[in-house]
Order: sequence, then C-alpha cells, then structure tokens
Amino acid sequence: MTTWYQDYQKQIAELQAKAQEVRNVEFAHAKTQIHALMKVYGLALADIGDSAKRPPKVPRKPVDIKYKDEVTGDTWTGRVRAPSGLRARIGASI
Repeated sequence: MTTWYQDYQKQIAELQAKAQEVRNVEFAHAKTQIHALMKVYGLALADIGDSAKRPPKVPRKPVDIKYKDEVTGDTWTGRVRAPSGLRARIGASI
C-alpha cells in the first residue's frame, strides 16, 4: 500500500487541529492558575510587568581618532584593524 503526499497533508492538518485544541485547554488552565496566585498574593499586572524591564542602555561616547591619512582621508581610532591604506603608511607593525 502506498501512502500519498495528500494523505500525509491530511494527517498533518488533523494533528495540528488536535494540537491547537490541547494548547487552548492548557492556556486556559495556566490563566486560571495565574489568576489564583495573583489573588492569593495580592498581585496586580503592574507588579509582574515592571520586574522584566531593563534599564535603558547608555550610549557610549565615540572613541577619539588617533590616526588620519591625509591622502585618502581614512581615519583610525587605534582599535581593531586599521584600514589597509593607512596601515601601509603608518607601518606594518600595526
């Protein structure tokens, strides 16, 4: 007996429908548990939501330029790898 592509697609659709039903039941159960715990401990949504927020990142100060190639206008801060043209003019040790 040969199983066809359409048969597999039908089985997939049926399994997805069953999975969605189970998810809906689990979701409702989880909401009930959360509401019960919030009632027991006197929590509000604001009490729960604020703890997950992180402080905003402070923007870093730009790094000062240490080297500038007058010919090409390439600049380098001295961090990471120097531009190839600037590296050739400053020296191969960089």
